[in-house]
Amino acid sequence: MNDAPEIDELVPPDRTLMGPGPSDVHPRVLRSMATPLVGYLDDYCVEVMNDVQDGLRYLFQTDNEHTFAVSGTGSAAMETAFGNLVEPGETVLVPDNGYFGARMGEIAERAGGEVVTVEAPWGEPLDPADVEAAFDEHSPTVFGFVHGETSTGVRQTSVSDLTGIAHENDAYVVADTVASLGGVEFHTDEWDVDAVYSGSQKCLSAPPGASPITFNERAVEKVRTREEPVRSWYLDFEGVWEYWGEERNYHHTGPISTLYALREALRLVSEEGLEGTWDRHERVAGALKEGVEAMGIGLNVADEHWLPTLNPVRVPDGVDDGEVIDRLIEDHGIEIVGGLGALDGEVFRVGCMGHSARPANVTQFMAAFGSVLADGGADVDPEAGAGAAASALDPK
Repeated sequence: MNDAPEIDELVPPDRTLMGPGPSDVHPRVLRSMATPLVGYLDDYCVEVMNDVQDGLRYLFQTDNEHTFAVSGTGSAAMETAFGNLVEPGETVLVPDNGYFGARMGEIAERAGGEVVTVEAPWGEPLDPADVEAAFDEHSPTVFGFVHGETSTGVRQTSVSDLTGIAHENDAYVVADTVASLGGVEFHTDEWDVDAVYSGSQKCLSAPPGASPITFNERAVEKVRTREEPVRSWYLDFEGVWEYWGEERNYHHTGPISTLYALREALRLVSEEGLEGTWDRHERVAGALKEGVEAMGIGLNVADEHWLPTLNPVRVPDGVDDGEVIDRLIEDHGIEIVGGLGALDGEVFRVGCMGHSARPANVTQFMAAFGSVLADGGADVDPEAGAGAAASALDPK
């Protein structure tokens, strides 16, 4: 018989999370997870699920009946969307201007789709004219785009233009809002998006594990008239909907504590109001943006496409981004990360999401970031950066 391992008491470090996610979890959300469990088909759990669905419809700005939370992270929600809407042999159009557009393509391929791309440089959104040209060339039946690209800090503008192009070509539109939902404006119904998914660990200030998703009736009809079964049992829309739909039949063991957390996070959004939370993210991230610009660095994104929830701060010349990241977490307890893919070594990715989008976090970050850069010999002005951020945060 093997010896029992010695496992120490769990004592996580106290971090300020300002990377691309997870964000700081709100204290009320943490407390909700410490409440007693019930069975996943208990009447009380059903009430919790109903509350989650109502909160998600508000968050997505939709009247879609088929709105629920996938038991998994944002990538599971992505796979739910593409795995159900894509049949083998269908042509799927995805963007190549970021890491998560590429992941869309990988998942669509595993669903049997023939993947084609619409091009744009990393750090820029898709141009509707290029999307239209890609439709003319490839005639895709499913089109995915990333509303807030976590790898680049770019917000996709002209969403209505993109959905209009797709629907003129009888295609279905899937939107990735993992890094944007709840942090910046998004209107599922008004912008006519067929399926939208997100994550719980970013702008919602909840732990990962219960990921929002919504399908309109047009998308549901496509799923229900598939010629072949969905390749995933766990993420099969019809099976999952039995759990979330009117009958509430067993499909899988729901993550009860995680659903409690999501419900409390949605309750916080409802109390603040969506416009209020959108405004808070823009105001607090705007102070960070002004600070790094005054410091002499700036962001690697045009103002008109800036994603407040994820700020791609340029790495100054001669600076080792890994050393800066290590110093921030070791000396100041602040977590940020570096760039991905084409932006590896070019940017720091600084999140301003959910409970992390607070003035105190930005003030702390600007002081620590400026100090670390200056100590490393970077040509920056830490005092100007801290002053600009503080001034932007001043309610006057």
